[in-house]
Amino acid sequence: MIQDVDQGRKELSVGQLAARSGVAVSALHFYEAQGLIHSRRTSGNQRRFRQDTLRRVAFIRAAQRVGISLAAVREALAELPADRTPTPDDWARLSTEWRVELDERIEQLVRLRDNLTSCIGCGCLSLHDCALANPQDVLGAHGPGARRLLTNP
Repeated sequence: MIQDVDQGRKELSVGQLAARSGVAVSALHFYEAQGLIHSRRTSGNQRRFRQDTLRRVAFIRAAQRVGISLAAVREALAELPADRTPTPDDWARLSTEWRVELDERIEQLVRLRDNLTSCIGCGCLSLHDCALANPQDVLGAHGPGARRLLTNP
């Protein structure tokens, strides 16, 4: 059951937050230790999370799924107001900050998909096609790794 607190806000226990968010209690403890979410302690030393923590956890999980680092997530969440539930405008502002990075990742994934069976510019020269797509390993002069998959080869 969600608990009412003095300020008129609703709070969740860590078990309730885990059940509602689909995230393990251990992961929630980790997120809290990393400063991504916050709780208060009851007089019985139990954690209580504001209900808007559900949105924060969903945001963290979505960011993780697309490869955003937890450090970047922490920075973004630090910009949200602590004294009120974030508004749709707050969330929109955060998401637009990552748009460029996500667009670059999408471009890299498309290049990977399109070039996976042909030369990706790794410099291996072990396949017959590499001699045609990367003669004399010219891409090796641009640095190590799969050069054609990078944003700026």
